[in-house]
Amino acid sequence: MRLSRLSSPRFAGGILLLLAGLITTALAGPPLLCHPLDIGNARSLPWTDVRNLSGNSDYNTKNLVQDTLSILDSGAPVIVRMETLRRATLYARKDSQAARELLARLYKRTSAGDAVGNPDALAWFDAGYLVEAYRQIFPKDQNPAAGIDGYSLVTKALALRERSDPQMQFAAALMTLRGPEKEHQEHAQKAIAGAKEDPLLARNLASRFLGDEKVTVSDALVRTIAQGGAGK
Repeated sequence: MRLSRLSSPRFAGGILLLLAGLITTALAGPPLLCHPLDIGNARSLPWTDVRNLSGNSDYNTKNLVQDTLSILDSGAPVIVRMETLRRATLYARKDSQAARELLARLYKRTSAGDAVGNPDALAWFDAGYLVEAYRQIFPKDQNPAAGIDGYSLVTKALALRERSDPQMQFAAALMTLRGPEKEHQEHAQKAIAGAKEDPLLARNLASRFLGDEKVTVSDALVRTIAQGGAGK
């Protein structure tokens, strides 16, 4: 089913039940880490094969914090930030010091804007997305972000946006694939609707989720709406 049809208001109701019956493939692997995002020619952390989970063997993780901040501070689109933080997390699992420092620096960026009365939505998003990515790869007793709710930071970022941000809604939909169901439904619907005017988001929604040749990302998001989540 084409993305343009999913984006059409005509399909806002019955399509959910239809896809629930057609799509039965179970999602596999942490969605924020195992699914590489299409960022075109945008700059991100070095990564020869985006579908592996190891990155470049010669990458020096001592540069991870500065390299990541350089990309985030350049005003990169949300999807580029998502892919950059995905790569950063996979590199950070090899370097606990870099993992802790990156989290601390992203948190510091959130307070900078708040301190002068100008909260930075992207800074809150970056911190929240990193927290959730960490949660999907680090054991609880080794997670630098243990006890932090990254999703709540992303919802704060969404609240700070002057208008709905479809790419940020897409990120929140991925975070809530297993619930909470109501919030996931809202995020997924806004992301799919917004893709009509966002070619980069449209390409990512039309890609195959976690390498499954039968299920697109948009299909997977809509299926979880219809079938219900298992609780976050």
